[in-house]
Order: sequence, then C-alpha cells, then structure tokens
Amino acid sequence: MTAASGTDRDDDLVVVADRLWDGERFLPDGHARVLVRRGRVEAVGRDVDTARAATTVALPGHTLLPGLIDCHVHVLDEALVSEPTGIQILWALPAMRALLDNGFTTVRDLGCGDYPGNVDLRRAQTEGVVTGPRLVAAPNMLSARGGHGEKRPSLATRYGLQVGTLGDGVDEVVRQVREQARSGADWIKFAASGGFSSPADDPAAVTYSQAEMDALVGAAHDLGLPCAVHAFNDEAVRRAVRAGVDTVEHANMAGEETFALLAERGVPLVPTLHSMAHFLGHLDDDEFWASQPPVVRAQFRTHADRIRASSRLLAGSGATLVFGTDASVFPHGDNWREFVDMTEVGISPHVVLRAATAAAADLLRRPELGRVRAGCVADLVAVPGDPLTSMDVMGRVDFVVQGGDIHTRP
Repeated sequence: MTAASGTDRDDDLVVVADRLWDGERFLPDGHARVLVRRGRVEAVGRDVDTARAATTVALPGHTLLPGLIDCHVHVLDEALVSEPTGIQILWALPAMRALLDNGFTTVRDLGCGDYPGNVDLRRAQTEGVVTGPRLVAAPNMLSARGGHGEKRPSLATRYGLQVGTLGDGVDEVVRQVREQARSGADWIKFAASGGFSSPADDPAAVTYSQAEMDALVGAAHDLGLPCAVHAFNDEAVRRAVRAGVDTVEHANMAGEETFALLAERGVPLVPTLHSMAHFLGHLDDDEFWASQPPVVRAQFRTHADRIRASSRLLAGSGATLVFGTDASVFPHGDNWREFVDMTEVGISPHVVLRAATAAAADLLRRPELGRVRAGCVADLVAVPGDPLTSMDVMGRVDFVVQGGDIHTRP
C-alpha cells in the first residue's frame, strides 16, 4: 500500500471493481464502475465509459464501498490531558493519518479532555494543512463533577483544580452547552452515566437527573445542535431518550426493554462493541493490565456478564445501529475490528456495512456522504475480497479516495 503524491486528482477518474456496496445495497455484477469528476460521483454502473477517463483504476477481486464513517472516535489521546496543547495536537496527527489509511474518510470526534483541539484539527483538515478524515466535532464531553468527564478528581480534592468540562444543576449545564457552541461545536456530548475508565464513578451509576438532561438537550436543540449521550446502563439511556437525545453511545449494559425504547423512538445507537471486546478479551492477561489503574480491570470483571448479554440482544433489537468504535482506548488503526465484532454478535453483514456508510451519514445529517451515487462526495474505499464472506477484509483497505483525491492505491 502506498500513498499518492498529492497531485493524483483528475476531473475524470473511473474506478472499476468486482463488487460495489453503494451504502445501502450491493449492485448486480458488472455495475461496479464509478466515474468521479471534480470531487463528486458523476455516474455509477455498467454504462460508465472507461475510455473517456483521464485515469482508470482497475481493482480486480475487490469490493468497492463508500468512504467509511466512524461516528465515535477521540483523535486526541485523553491520556495526554495534562500535557501542553501543542503536544496533544501533534500526537493526534498519526491517529488522523491511520484513520484515513484504513478507509475512514469521515469521523465524528466526541470530545477532548480539556482544550477542544478537535475543532482546530477540523479546520486544519478542511484547509488541507493536515492529512486525515474530515472531522465532525463535539469539542468536549459535558459531565457532572465526579462523573465520567472529570479526568483528575484528585486534583480537585487536593488543589481545587478541575480537569474536564463540568457542570451541575440546570443553570450550569445550560451555560456549558452555550460555551461548547461558542467554541465551534457541531455536536454536544454529555455523560449520563459513569464509565469504565472513570476514577470516581462506575458505569452502573447515573450522573445527571432528568431535569438536568432535559435542560441540557433543550439548550443544544435551541442552538440547532444535535446531542449525543454517553450512557451505559438502562436508567441513564432511558432518561437521555426522554430528554430527546439524537444518538446514544455505548449502552453496553442495557437490556431488551431499553433497546426496544430506542427502536420505538427512532434514536440511533452507536454500540462501540470493540472497545468492550478489547478489554474483556484480556481480563486474565496480567501484562495487559500492568499499566492500567486496578479499578478499571475490576469494573470490567464486575460487569463482564452483563456486557456480553447486552451485546447478544442487538441483532434482534430493531434499533438503528450506527458504526462507532471509541478509538483511542485502543489504537486507531484497529477501528476495522468493529465490523468483525458486530457480525460476531449476530448482526447481519448488510446492517453492519450500512452502519458504517449510509446510516452513519444520516446520523451526521450529511446525505452526500456514505453513498456511492451520482452527486455524492467522491469518497471511495476498496478491500481485496468480499465482506459478505469475511468481515476480516475490512482490515485490509488498500484503496482510498477522499473528495476525489486518491490517497492510497494498491
């Protein structure tokens, strides 16, 4: 796999593969031809004329897909939250590159630990200063004090120093929403429950009252901003849904009735299965946990059975599933493993592929992304094989086009 020179953009580019997933369906044999012009898809299908193209890329044995979308990443490593802002942003650049190399042409970044560097990276990527996926940004995660978003509660106890975007009570959470909007938010994110890496809470805890969630989501919507909620347990998810959130993140300890509520209300779920599997698969590996606080391993041991049981409910839940990984708790180059983990709990390959393409674009309110159709943005990726046969091929992306520019080719 090699990166293009940066000048590999032509008004007429034709890509030919064996199969094409257009974001919602596989097209019949012979239709995997796509004409790209000026950064947009001009035409799709067997009638596309390769003779008229300035550049033709033939990908025998490959499946062509829209650029992949991960709706839950953190490109700034929260482990660096106490480092200078410049260090945090510079260390994010390899993550940005890894995401694009692996076919993720768009991501939703759901929050930085303190300074909203994802907003700066969004601008830098848009202006061509850095290489990576286009970013849709929630600058920070709003959290109650002592909740999942307070990164260093010991500093508050000892020195009165708060690390995180913290708010308690209706007035304070509304003010924090407005400050997020002022900093350039595309989305608002808040923590309705504790988390697995939190120093002072637990994923079974509910950290905001119904009144606080109602006010928070209402303030976001008043400003025209959609709202995402970090929520692991049933009560946290249900309160957030009653408040009107636009997407639920995780819900890895939720039960059947909660998933039915999501389906009934039409609230998309981003289940982040690999972030759970990454830790559950190493529960007995002492070396893996050597650098982790002991409380994190204990939390996963306590809730492991509940997490596994919850994941088995997803396939039949009726909820709209959207692809998201929580990458940063594991390396950004491993985002593709979410495809495998989703199918392993019984979710059909068609639903999984749609979750990372058309369904993700719909969640982001960007219908011009996530589809290979005339008029859509020319984001294309290809894998050497058929994901319907084996989702492992999603880890072998070897062709990437972003906005009509060839980033990687075999």
